[in-house]
Parts: sequence; C-alpha cells; structure tokens
Amino acid sequence: FMTRDKLKSELLREYPYRIELHAHTMPASTCSEVSPEEVIATYAALQYDAVVITNHFMRSEKEKAAYLDAYMADFEQAKEAGERCGLRVILGTEIRFAENTNDYLIYGVTRDMLGEIYDRLPYGVDAFRKEYVMPNSLFIQAHPCRDGIKKVDLSLLDGVEVFNLHPNHNSRIGLAAKLVADSPHLLVTTGTDFHHPNRNHEGVSALRSKTIPEDSFALSALLKENDYLFEVGMNYLVLP
Repeated sequence: FMTRDKLKSELLREYPYRIELHAHTMPASTCSEVSPEEVIATYAALQYDAVVITNHFMRSEKEKAAYLDAYMADFEQAKEAGERCGLRVILGTEIRFAENTNDYLIYGVTRDMLGEIYDRLPYGVDAFRKEYVMPNSLFIQAHPCRDGIKKVDLSLLDGVEVFNLHPNHNSRIGLAAKLVADSPHLLVTTGTDFHHPNRNHEGVSALRSKTIPEDSFALSALLKENDYLFEVGMNYLVLP
C-alpha cells in the first residue's frame, strides 16, 4: 500500500519539470501589466523550467508587418531573458476572431504561421479550422466557460483549457471539466493566465512533464502524448 505522501513524491520525481502554459507580457498584450523581463524573472524565482508566452493576437489598426514585428518583439525579449537565466521560453499565441470574444490558444506556431493566421481572423473559427491545416499544432479553447464566451462546435477543438486560474475571472473550472468529460477526444490543459504583478497568483497552475520541450512544436507533441500532470496552487497534483 502506497501512502498519499509516497505517491505524491513518486509523481513529482517522475514528472520533475514545471511549465507555465499561459502567460502574457506588455505591450504585446495590452491587458498585461508585466514586461517580458519581469515575467521571466518571476518564473525563474519560482524555479520553473519553461514559460510559454501566449500574448493576445487579433486584428490591429497597425500595418500587418509592423503588428507582427511588435508582437514578436515581446517574445524575443522574453526568450533572451530566459537564455540569461536558464529558463526555456516557448512561443505560443492566444488568438481571437472578429466574430466574438472567444479566445483560442495555439501551441505549435511560428511567426510565418502567425502572418497566415492574421489574414484569417475576420472569418471566424469555423472557416479557420476547415481551411487552415496545422498538423503539428494544437488548437485549444481558452477558459471556455467564462462570462461572454460563446459555445463552439467541440469538433473544431483539439482541447480545452480546463484549469484557467486568472484571479479576475470566474472560469467555472467545474463546468469546463464536465465539458471535457462529455467529449473524450479533447485534451485538457492548464494555465495561470498570468497578466498582473503583486497579486500572488503567478505560477499557480503548472504543467508537470518528464521533459522540457525544445520549442513550440515539441510542446505540442508533448501535449498530444497526454503524459503529464497539473500542479495547482504550487502544491496540489491533478491527473488530467
């Protein structure tokens, strides 16, 4: 018989690496209050192994190339800061189509892909998923049960961010979990949705893995293997 503490110790040993899957920086995400360097310093202090920068990506009044340059500048700054302190920084994105305020996380993405995605944002999620092929990526609905989120055809999704722990929103985690329970084809992800300093919520939702993914596509592959744990509140382990 294995005690709870023994089981927890074994799981932590088997899944030693901690990854933040959902973090925002300013100015790329206008709702963020944390610079790229501050995000990396915060997570390095928490002894994380990797952070995925998932800034908001939507249509802009800027010219497309200028918007992409500004968007990627935050990631590059975060990556450089991560290289200085030994923290892996991975590119992700959180896109929004013109049709509503739903948000979708993409793991497995490049700047070139972002340029292609940008051109498709006016046409909605249904058209996007039918016309834009991303075989090595994952398309995840972020916080699907918050106020204002519109229901989406679940067959369009690869997964759902069940454990979104942003402190300013009611993400209705129980309802999001039930959504996935009724749709077993969907992967489950977690994320702090980090935007704000000094609110004691940084790093409250980690993916625990056996390896540290090299890049965005390696992260997508790791998630597709479905061999990971969640650590919620820097203490409680969850089996997805």
